[in-house]
Amino acid sequence: MLNSLKKLYSVPQLRRIDSAAAGQTGCSGTALMERAGAAAFAMLRRLWPTAQRLAVLCGPGNNGGDGYVLARLAHLAGFRVQLVALAGLPRAGSEADVARQWFGASGGTQQRDWQAALGGAELCVDALLGTGADRPLDGPIAAAVAGLNAQTAPVLALDVPSGLNADSGQVMGVAVRASATLTFVARKLGLYTGAARECCGQLDFDDLGVPAQVVAMAGEAAAVRLDLSCLRSAFLAPRPRHAHKGSCGHVLVLGGDHGYGGAVRLAGEAAARTGAGLTSVATRSQHVAALIAGRPELMAHGINSATDIAPLLARASVVAVGPGLGQDDFGRDLFAAALASGLPLVVDADALNLLARDRQLPRRDDWILTPHPGEAARLLGGTASQIEADRYGAARALHARFGGVVVLKGAGTVVYDGVSPPGVVPYGNPGMATGGMGDVLTGVIAALWAQGLPAAAAAALGACLHAVAADQVVARQGERGLLASDLLPALPALVNGRNDGADLGA
Repeated sequence: MLNSLKKLYSVPQLRRIDSAAAGQTGCSGTALMERAGAAAFAMLRRLWPTAQRLAVLCGPGNNGGDGYVLARLAHLAGFRVQLVALAGLPRAGSEADVARQWFGASGGTQQRDWQAALGGAELCVDALLGTGADRPLDGPIAAAVAGLNAQTAPVLALDVPSGLNADSGQVMGVAVRASATLTFVARKLGLYTGAARECCGQLDFDDLGVPAQVVAMAGEAAAVRLDLSCLRSAFLAPRPRHAHKGSCGHVLVLGGDHGYGGAVRLAGEAAARTGAGLTSVATRSQHVAALIAGRPELMAHGINSATDIAPLLARASVVAVGPGLGQDDFGRDLFAAALASGLPLVVDADALNLLARDRQLPRRDDWILTPHPGEAARLLGGTASQIEADRYGAARALHARFGGVVVLKGAGTVVYDGVSPPGVVPYGNPGMATGGMGDVLTGVIAALWAQGLPAAAAAALGACLHAVAADQVVARQGERGLLASDLLPALPALVNGRNDGADLGA
């Protein structure tokens, strides 16, 4: 499966790739810079065909060299180009310096005032830093980035939006919020999660003709971009014609303390819609009537204590614990019973908060943890901001402490099992920032695991199904007002491969 997924690389790996490429025929630094500028100019013309007045902001490094090439091509094509060099000129004799000289030889001129250049532009090009941002921006470049973000013309970023850390996706003080980004040679680890989803805009990729075997010299990918179709083809074979409900897994959802019956309803129905043969829900007695009336296919059981769930645990394949669980005696007892059952567990919501409070619990291999950044911070003893600053690192730290499979939710959900490189979900949208979304994801993952998928595959495929279902609903109605229950009708077609609606882009 890994070999068919798009591979993502760290900045140190990218440097090794650049060094290896330099020794290949046709892949000199100057040749790659020319191709990068030409590819970016072609993208510019494709996305903004009527734009004629360009502001190109160039830094002193190779990213600036890409900008000089683009500016030269645009100038020769009749565009009005305002190019501004910030933080000094390229080093004399470097590839970027050659590109600067060729821009001048073509008749292009450099401006001193970036504010004036931006003010008259129909389109702006960010060629300031690329992968070079590893500390908060300051000085003229920070001011120019803020200026780019303040003006209204679209922005095309070359390779990486300036100010975005190419490894973590963290904003280094301030970062360009691009309308589109064209990244080169190899896909950068930090462009697919966290703040990168806001900064990159439409993300495209061009390998610039660097051979795949050169990229492979960087070693194992730092992460992979997950793909719904690929995962589904690999792990969801057609059901045997003699299949029956007992052979398709039995999910038990534990939770729904007073006032939170909706959480277990969402998780239970998500499990059923994703193909679990049987789905049971154990919750407070007052929720049972509504559950049966609203979704009669769920086997709802009213319970008052953990002793009431023993016969339910005996019949379950996978336990989903946490939705609406609460953290009082009811929640603590149910969570303890789930832990003691020896069954595979999908752990979410208040079960994660209970886990964070009990530092004595050992690591386990038979659970899937699905924290959002706040829950991850409690589990690791930090802050949500620290989690968001390095989402890949946080997923690794969670696995190191708790074992199993970690699904770190958020923009660019990260899935990590400690064996394969982390997988990042390229789907999803801000409309998912609403109550109940995590409950649906819990049910989806539990159903896939109960149907026999390996834990890591159930987590990765479940996160993709969940996010694509949300994208499909948003495509019809927009982001605001999206409900978690809106995803449920979309799940059967997606899990059966009838309707992907997922455009991965780069």
